[in-house]
Amino acid sequence: MSDAEALIGLTKAELDTPALLVDLDLLEANIARIAATCREHGVGWRPHVKAAKSPDIARLEIAAGAIGVTCAKLGEAEVMAAAGVRDILIANQIVGALKVRRLVELLDRADVIVAVDSPANVAELGEAAAGRGRTLRVVIEVDTGMRRAGVAPGEAVVALADEIARRPGLRLAGVMGWEAHTVLLADPAEKERAVRDAVALLTSSAEACRRAGHDIRIVSCGGTGTFPYCVRQPGVTEVQVGGAVLSDVHYRTHYHVDFPPALTILTTVTSRPTPTRIILDAGKKAMSGDAALPQPLGLGPVGSLRLSAEHATVELASPSEPPRVGERVELVVGYSDTTVHLHERLLGVRGGMVEAVWPVSARGKLA
Repeated sequence: MSDAEALIGLTKAELDTPALLVDLDLLEANIARIAATCREHGVGWRPHVKAAKSPDIARLEIAAGAIGVTCAKLGEAEVMAAAGVRDILIANQIVGALKVRRLVELLDRADVIVAVDSPANVAELGEAAAGRGRTLRVVIEVDTGMRRAGVAPGEAVVALADEIARRPGLRLAGVMGWEAHTVLLADPAEKERAVRDAVALLTSSAEACRRAGHDIRIVSCGGTGTFPYCVRQPGVTEVQVGGAVLSDVHYRTHYHVDFPPALTILTTVTSRPTPTRIILDAGKKAMSGDAALPQPLGLGPVGSLRLSAEHATVELASPSEPPRVGERVELVVGYSDTTVHLHERLLGVRGGMVEAVWPVSARGKLA
């Protein structure tokens, strides 16, 4: 019996810690909700995998109706392709001879799409794909207000589309953008207006390309922080909502989304130096605190939480005898994107018992 198989059927109390847990009931409900909302609005769902980094979760999403996956990195796309995922968008620019060669080789195993925003990169990709007798699908990244990568909306998008059309190794599939500058807005009406205005820059750029004779089939945008507003915008063909399936403190507190958190860290109390202080066996190497601190469950009012390399220090708002040394404390993950990759596996739990063990196969895939 493998180590993973030996975990199946264990209760939380029997697990070694720290352990990264996924509540399967909540995960499945979050997946079903996104899939149903996308179907309702006639929009494809291409979930981002940069948080979960798990082909097993990707398979659940595809089984629920997802059309493929979105990756941040080429290495993630290679892992997904090796697991049998066929339709993959790399929502990033792939630059340089080493990566471009890997990208073109990936076409042997998957139908990959990659984002572009410069003529130099278009030339590089086109020459590499044509040199191997392959055709690579590309989408033009449009800056809809995030001020990161991307071409300015309108004429610049059409000009790059014309450049792509001249490259025999490339096929223009569409446009993509990410309206990230809207995610922190708390007022729903204000947020919906901001998302609408941002996405309109993307869809109008798609229409400009169509008027110029280009076949634009993909208009891709959206993330957890703009759900469900992104799926309601006319002209959008797919959204990249991904982190919501796990959810976390950051998404709920800062992005104002209401998906219940499915991801927790199980820890053990290793020290009780004072009636208000609790020391846990998980610190920065097990859970991040960069975007939001983890949130302890079942402790009552917490005055503060501090992460060091290997410990979490919890200060209670008032003295308490429990939890005692050796007892367990579970914490909602602060930010899934910077926590999951710290672990080798996800433990799928239902009714307090381990039902699935999923390797975090894309951890460490930074290139």
